[in-house]
Amino acid sequence: MSKTRIMVVDDELIIRESLAGWLERDGHHVETAASGEEALEKITDAQYDIMLVDIKMEGMSGLDLLEAVNSRDLGAAVVMITAYGSISTAIEAMKRGAVEYLLKPFDPEEIGVLIEKIIAQQDQVKENIYLREQVRERTRFESMIGQSPAMQEVFDLIKDVAAADTTILITGETGTGKGLAAKAIHTCSSRCQGPFVAVNCGAIPEHLMESELFGHQKGAFTDARETKKGRLELANGGTLFLDEIGEISMRMQIDLLRVLEDGVFYRVGGTQPLEADFRVVAATNRDLKKAIADGAFREDLFYRLNVIAFAMPALRQRKEDIPLLCDHFLLRFSQETNKPIRKVSRDAMDEMMLYDWPGNIRELENAIERAVVVGKGAQVMLSDLPIVCPAECVQPSDHTLKAMEKNHILQILTENAWNISMCSKILGIDRSTLYSKIKRYRLQSPS
Repeated sequence: MSKTRIMVVDDELIIRESLAGWLERDGHHVETAASGEEALEKITDAQYDIMLVDIKMEGMSGLDLLEAVNSRDLGAAVVMITAYGSISTAIEAMKRGAVEYLLKPFDPEEIGVLIEKIIAQQDQVKENIYLREQVRERTRFESMIGQSPAMQEVFDLIKDVAAADTTILITGETGTGKGLAAKAIHTCSSRCQGPFVAVNCGAIPEHLMESELFGHQKGAFTDARETKKGRLELANGGTLFLDEIGEISMRMQIDLLRVLEDGVFYRVGGTQPLEADFRVVAATNRDLKKAIADGAFREDLFYRLNVIAFAMPALRQRKEDIPLLCDHFLLRFSQETNKPIRKVSRDAMDEMMLYDWPGNIRELENAIERAVVVGKGAQVMLSDLPIVCPAECVQPSDHTLKAMEKNHILQILTENAWNISMCSKILGIDRSTLYSKIKRYRLQSPS
């Protein structure tokens, strides 16, 4: 275990030597400086955990040295040394970032206790940083965030399949992060140094799709003023991501199937066969088996794409990830708007945990962005959220989960004469959460 590095800064020799002697006997590594200027010179060469600094010194004062240490973000805990008559100055120093102050004359035992206390606090901070990093490592994979079992399963699957060149089909509702999953597959693959070329099949008009995918020769059609490479050529050596694959026409499905099977294609208006080496990752929010039954999607193309398939879970299936996602979006949008909003209020978080998020992560992202833009305080409030009107939460059906929760809470309240403490214990929630739900469902006591 490494020794704690301590610097004693005082212009009185007897104080420097006394403090250094006591601290060294306690097993610490101690260095001294006779002035603030000398201390700063030594700090450039070594890192110190704790600094004991006299407030009143010739030249640079203890307060000036404190400011210099803080401005350099050196991470040292600064303890001010002062006489009884300068306590007000020591308190001012603590407001500026000092962790404690020592009164002359010193009690060696008191100094030892103080140093051990500071070391324990520093160890706790280091442990918290380590734990946060561990949590971050477990809950973040490439650009995706999730601590839920559903997302951990997705992360593990991507790690397993990324190394192979197999075609992958990603399914899931709109806004669940299928594109992020595709990019993660590319990043973790042996093709990561190659291009990642995304094609949104649902956004390109049918008459342009062939040219976009295969490219065209100069003069192939009216606006073809020069030869253009298609997305297949651009993806050579990398990954071709076909987003919303269920939206392409039957004719394009035939052409795409031929490319996937033969690896050969022609530019529009071209006669020279071309080849490109790319891995295909496709995604869709449609039920392709139903589309096959309806005659809207080719069965042979489906099986060609469906070599390895997995579904991105909807946000309502991974609600334990909502606080993590909120923190991520809050940090991003607060930085973009230069607003110091870093927290979601309890009421707002309760509401978000109850809401089903039909638009999934994209809807949550938009809700947080809106809340940051319109918010006035230091945290996101319930009134800042655009997601639900409490009065409408239980209207869709008497069999909805929200309706059942409302009725159950009302029943417990009625049976226990609206004794909030008793009801919160029966329901297994704290009082503030119960009050939040009473407000949310607009429940009223008969009295």
